Amino acid sequence: MIAGLSLLSLLVGGRLNTLAEGWQRIPGAFVYAFAHDRLTPAQSGDDLVTVMGLLRLPRTLVALLVGAALGMAGTVIQGHTRNPLTDPGILGINAGAAAAVVLAIVWGWASTPLGYVWPALIGCALVTAAVFTLSSTGSTAANPLSIILAGAALSAILMAVVNALVLSDQNTLDRMRQWATGSVSGVNLEVAAATAPFVLVGTVLALAQGPGLNLLALGESVAESLGLGVTRQRVLGLLAVALLGGAATAAAGPVAFIGLAAPHMVRGLLGPDYRLLIPFSALLGAALALGADVLGRIIGRPGELQMGIVMALVGVPFFVLLIRRGKVTSL
Repeated sequence: MIAGLSLLSLLVGGRLNTLAEGWQRIPGAFVYAFAHDRLTPAQSGDDLVTVMGLLRLPRTLVALLVGAALGMAGTVIQGHTRNPLTDPGILGINAGAAAAVVLAIVWGWASTPLGYVWPALIGCALVTAAVFTLSSTGSTAANPLSIILAGAALSAILMAVVNALVLSDQNTLDRMRQWATGSVSGVNLEVAAATAPFVLVGTVLALAQGPGLNLLALGESVAESLGLGVTRQRVLGLLAVALLGGAATAAAGPVAFIGLAAPHMVRGLLGPDYRLLIPFSALLGAALALGADVLGRIIGRPGELQMGIVMALVGVPFFVLLIRRGKVTSL
């Protein structure tokens, strides 16, 4: 599925190229994407190779990274909170990234998708550290409820700041508008390169969470009696969520639904074993994100609908249908 969507993503743009047109240009597009600054005009190929290499290939890679990261982050945070309604945004990641990006725009530090990456990552890191600090005081240390409450409180404050800054300046509103809808339009390979290391580290931490989350599903007291260090498991889990969710938000802006729905769908197919849930949620999340991006380009031609908008318009009704049919399982 992912291979098919990736191929379709390379073919779909302002017009839908045929398979024959696109297939023979894919090798050239990869060469152009990674070495276009070293190619002569004669070596660069035609306009379609240029478009595929500079525009479609980078957004395909970023969409796959974003979807996989959100799928894993959603699975891990649902496992730790034992709440099927949570997603990575519950830690305040989206609000932290949005606040940092708005400040970068206001202060003139960033104006492009690549320029938004580092402020967004820094904002996510600061908010995550604040959530850890607020939720680890008194008798509620490492308690899922305290983490959720701290994340919700910080999100409310930060979004108030974001709205105040955006509404007070037209230039900030114009630049923030597309990023805030969740989109991979205009990204380049530098965006993928900047966020991929964080996704890689987060993936390693998330995959290592599987056995521990299986024990936590039995209850904290049972998990502790079986030798699991619950606090250490939770801290590493939330660090994985912060890295994955933060990198995804930095690359594409806040994208809803994927981190919530992918774990549910995989759980309904494969059962509650987190050793399977986490990697397969990554695959499904990547397919959902790339599918939404491709669909947005098809139905919005000659322009496009942003990935976050498509996920809400198409994904949410589909998820509601699954709920109505009893296909979504509880934790």
